[in-house]
Amino acid sequence: MQASIISQIFLPTALAIIMLAVGLSLSMRDFAQVLREPRTLLLGIGAQMLLLPVLGLIVVTLFQLPPALAVGIMILTFAPGGATSNAITLLARGDAALSVSLTALVTLLTPFTIPLLTALALQHWFQTTAVIDFPIIESIMKMVVITLLPVLVGVGFSARFPLLAARVRVPFRRFSLCLLLLMVVLLVRGNWHLLPALLVQLAPAVFCLVFAAMLLGFLLSKMAGLNDPQRISIMVEVGLQNAGTALLVTSTILQNAEMSASALVYGVLMQIPAFALIGWRNRRTLLQFRRSRTA
Repeated sequence: MQASIISQIFLPTALAIIMLAVGLSLSMRDFAQVLREPRTLLLGIGAQMLLLPVLGLIVVTLFQLPPALAVGIMILTFAPGGATSNAITLLARGDAALSVSLTALVTLLTPFTIPLLTALALQHWFQTTAVIDFPIIESIMKMVVITLLPVLVGVGFSARFPLLAARVRVPFRRFSLCLLLLMVVLLVRGNWHLLPALLVQLAPAVFCLVFAAMLLGFLLSKMAGLNDPQRISIMVEVGLQNAGTALLVTSTILQNAEMSASALVYGVLMQIPAFALIGWRNRRTLLQFRRSRTA
């Protein structure tokens, strides 16, 4: 995809604002949580950073996706968690503190791991069909500036001005989610001519990846003896990926429309199992509400 205002300016700016909102919701206590519950956090990080890419490789191989679409899916598996998973965990009555702690740790790691893993994915899928010069160092610097630095600024602002941070946290988060929605809408509009055909190819693989990843997170946490809210947190964090970060890599850095299509389709379709989980976890509350309405 050719460079455009959307992919080169709006997308990085929007993602930086979203990551700033993530930083405002974090505190040094969240990072200290890593030391207090190392077993649970290591389970979540291991599943996200190690097992999820393996699962992605299995899925793209099973569905025999073309190289560009396969790389797009793999980049999604390199970008776990994010602000959306924190919100979904909260709505699904999971362990919000664990979710936020995982986000804090992943935020520190992914600016360095995503470029390296993306370079390996490009080499694997394009070694016989194309030569792609992927700037690893430049990509790491962009990821640090756009994703890590805003988070650290947000954390520092919360520590320095806790009362003001508490006042702006919720409206700023809502604003960032609106930006994320607008970003997806603009990218869908700009690539509309490609999406109908790609949706047919991608939808089965995306649904398989989401459900398999959620099941993997749930089974691992159950085998580890975690409690119910912790299992839901691991399930969401492993199952739902950061489409915004994947779009940054595919659209801004790689400038590839087909790879971006993988992230776009994923960002839309992942909402279906997410809302299904939220509905299932709140089924008793919904049932009581219906009964009170009919009483």
